[in-house]
Amino acid sequence: MARFETPRRHRRDDVAQTALRILDDHGLPELTMRRLAAALDVQPSALYWHFENKQTLIADLADRIVATADARPAAQPDHSKEGSRPGPDVWRDVVRGEAHALRDALLAYRDGAEVVSSTYALGLGSGRALERLRASVALGGFDEPTAERAATALLHFILGHVSHEQQRMQYDAFGVVAPSAALEPRGAKSSRRSGEQATGFAFGVDLLVSGLGSLASSSFRETSEPAAR
Repeated sequence: MARFETPRRHRRDDVAQTALRILDDHGLPELTMRRLAAALDVQPSALYWHFENKQTLIADLADRIVATADARPAAQPDHSKEGSRPGPDVWRDVVRGEAHALRDALLAYRDGAEVVSSTYALGLGSGRALERLRASVALGGFDEPTAERAATALLHFILGHVSHEQQRMQYDAFGVVAPSAALEPRGAKSSRRSGEQATGFAFGVDLLVSGLGSLASSSFRETSEPAAR
């Protein structure tokens, strides 16, 4: 009597984890529903039980990538001691910490910045990255509209910078970048290359944070002057 194998059942998490592996191994352009189905040994139609379409799958991956930044404890002020209050500049360190944690999370996956950026542009996903940045900026006492705009500017910078980093790394690996602009000239060490990228990123974040600090100081002076007269 012939035996028929029962198709293997997969959970939503199984599908997403396999998709992340394909993304990391082959890049976003090669992450197709057909390739994913083959890796799971199922028909492509079986994937739609878990994800409505490819866009919702990518949005789930974006949330998972951003969530790895959550694993790094943010430099939140400690209110455990009675009478403890955060210093006026604590928000600056918190914002920097969130920005660097998000950069690390994006760099941990091939095309990570593109995955998160496309999801953000489509209005999909949880919006966790923007929420964390907004909450960090709000620690500086900024009003909601200002915190929202500042967080958006920070997120745009982070996504743009890391996207450029990842594109250049791939093009450099393929040997298609002009020698004068290559990230890895002869004799250069990988650690030095990555260090330069990290330094450039930190400089950009510091510019944005300093600008916010100047805005805060200006607002404080404007509100204080009438009272002093």
